[in-house]
Amino acid sequence: MNVTSSPPAVSWRIAHSEASLGWGGQEHRILAEMQGFQRRGSQVWLIAPPQAQLFQRAERAGVPVVAQPFNQRALLPVHALRLAWWLHRHRIQIANPHSSRDGWLLTIAARIARVPLIIRSRHFDVPIPNKSLSRLMYKEWSHHIITTSPKITETLTATFDLDPAEITTIPTGVDLQRFGQDGPRAVLPLPELPEGTPLIGMITVLRFAKGTQVLAEAVRILRDEHKLRIHCVIVGEGPHRPRLEVTLAALGVEDQFTLTGHREDVPDIMRALDIVAIPSFHEAIPQSGLQALATGVPVVASDVGGIPSIIQNGITGRLVPMQNAPALAAAIRDTLEQREKTQALCAEGRKLIESQHSLEVMLDRLDAIYRQHLGA
Repeated sequence: MNVTSSPPAVSWRIAHSEASLGWGGQEHRILAEMQGFQRRGSQVWLIAPPQAQLFQRAERAGVPVVAQPFNQRALLPVHALRLAWWLHRHRIQIANPHSSRDGWLLTIAARIARVPLIIRSRHFDVPIPNKSLSRLMYKEWSHHIITTSPKITETLTATFDLDPAEITTIPTGVDLQRFGQDGPRAVLPLPELPEGTPLIGMITVLRFAKGTQVLAEAVRILRDEHKLRIHCVIVGEGPHRPRLEVTLAALGVEDQFTLTGHREDVPDIMRALDIVAIPSFHEAIPQSGLQALATGVPVVASDVGGIPSIIQNGITGRLVPMQNAPALAAAIRDTLEQREKTQALCAEGRKLIESQHSLEVMLDRLDAIYRQHLGA
């Protein structure tokens, strides 16, 4: 969808909820969405646990926050009634839960309070354990479903027999003022490397399903079989880090990896990389992929989930089969050696982001759904 102009802004009253305590792509999107509608004149609130990183970041960013635990199932009726009163008192027009635990509480409260528009967001294409119960959330109690990738939309539509008019795919938008080729490059804590050593980066939460171990195997293949030494920069933290460190040592490639931990200067890091790798086992539409395309950095990624909708093989990047280290190694080598082809892919990737995946396009598409249900 290529949006060239926006209708006059409408001031909405929107309440988002999120039970997650961590900080990843989903939480980043929620904050960007809330701030975007604030800039457009809407009143926006976040309902979340006070210890959550999103709660704290939203509060610092000037987004009003409502402290709410989501782990007290026995008190769900009490919390629902209290939250319903809050929604009614603040004349909330749009209630938008983002995860399972907060989804039940906010949706029930919103129905009690007769909130005009209940939107259920779905960020990941993972199995739904109790389909008959979840049908209440996705089919009966919500007015509209928003997903972040076509694959998630396909799964939910088939699972709950949704009408296409009831569900919309809206990938996370990229702030084009922050992500572009022009700008500073991050200073990374690298060991002394030979001049010209290619830097391959992953910016991710460290979980098993992100495939960092596959990248490690590909690095060993490139070194031992193709005599090509690269250096990998893994930016982020997560529960998989100790296991990853063991894997790197076992493969003998620990000297070719730098684990920086969490960093906030993502645009600067992108500009310092030669390739962004996304060897995930399952994924919606990864923000690191969108950000890399916006910044003009080549991408090699797994052909899974929603990734092919942005990393189009041979058009905007290179795709490889999931958990296939030799194929990943070959794609990295081709990206580095086929320079003219790689530059053409990067140019098409930037065009794709500008036309379909900018932050303003995302906000416009959300606003259109609000107007569709609530009028202007």
